[in-house]
Amino acid sequence: MYTREVDIKMIHFCRRVAMPVSRFGLFVVFFWFGFLKVVGLSPASGLVQNLFEQTIGFMSFNNFLIGFGVFECLIGLMFLVKGFERVVIPLLFVHMITTFGPLVFLPTETWSGFMVPTLEGQYIIKNLAIIAAAIGIAAHLHPIHTHHTIKAHQS
Repeated sequence: MYTREVDIKMIHFCRRVAMPVSRFGLFVVFFWFGFLKVVGLSPASGLVQNLFEQTIGFMSFNNFLIGFGVFECLIGLMFLVKGFERVVIPLLFVHMITTFGPLVFLPTETWSGFMVPTLEGQYIIKNLAIIAAAIGIAAHLHPIHTHHTIKAHQS
């Protein structure tokens, strides 16, 4: 039977593991998918190449894909290091902007009808869960205190 005591224990357990699980989950997704790009095995390469051809085009796609994969691996690794949140979360949001690009620039590949995403579209939309996890991590950061900030609070 689910009691108040079980409820409290469950909540405390979730509070205790939320940050490490979120960090590890983001690491796995970014490092794994980035590594697949670096070694040329990513199932998303075709979609990335189509977006690349419509938007960037000033460098070779192969160099871009490897660089993008390394960028993703770096984001993943940074989520494992406590204290890097203020650097990695903005990088994640830059990455998310590029990731959502196909929904706008490649509609025939990401939508099969109005508000009906293809498998690729679903793959992109699920990034909202990644954004939510990053926001959860950011929500637990302590504000930066500088001399200027402290003086302003003393006034």
